[in-house]
Amino acid sequence: MTLSKPVLTFLLLIISSSIYLQTNAQANTTQGYISDELPIFVHSGPGKNYRILGTVTSGSEIQITGNSRDDYSEVIDDKERTVWLESKYVSSEPGLRVIIAQLNSKLADLEGNSSSISESLLRANKKVDQYNSEKTQLNNEISSLNKTLSEVSLKLKDQDTSIKKEWFFNGAIVLCIGLVLGLVLPRLSSSKKSNMGNWK
Repeated sequence: MTLSKPVLTFLLLIISSSIYLQTNAQANTTQGYISDELPIFVHSGPGKNYRILGTVTSGSEIQITGNSRDDYSEVIDDKERTVWLESKYVSSEPGLRVIIAQLNSKLADLEGNSSSISESLLRANKKVDQYNSEKTQLNNEISSLNKTLSEVSLKLKDQDTSIKKEWFFNGAIVLCIGLVLGLVLPRLSSSKKSNMGNWK
């Protein structure tokens, strides 16, 4: 059976317009969720008298098209079906299942971060212990150097005192020699003069 050209054109027009409407409906959708109830029946139209297309699970993520009639809302479910269900089951807030999943994910992230922070803290504590050990070692070396410096200073003082004593004694000896020479030489010269006078 062959279809005439006008019939084919009409069918193509219907198919393309339905594709366009579905695409346009998806572009204008908003994020939504199925409230926390038991699995909910979805229909092909806004009412229980329309054909049942299946169920959606509570807490499922859906796209709300914005169309509503007779306490029913049109949505695109998680299986990409455009369906209708009672508006009381549609919510813009995530259900408990989604919230618990998000909280579990955040908790896992926090535990990972906590583990990473604990490792960093352990490494930092090890470095602090190492720095404290190095500080103690440096303090011991400084104490040793200060002790050595004190000993050297005492030796220098002793050497300075002994040098001063030596200079003092040398000066005293020179003074004594000078006194002796100053007293003896004049007498010798006067006795020589008197002896020479006697010879004459």
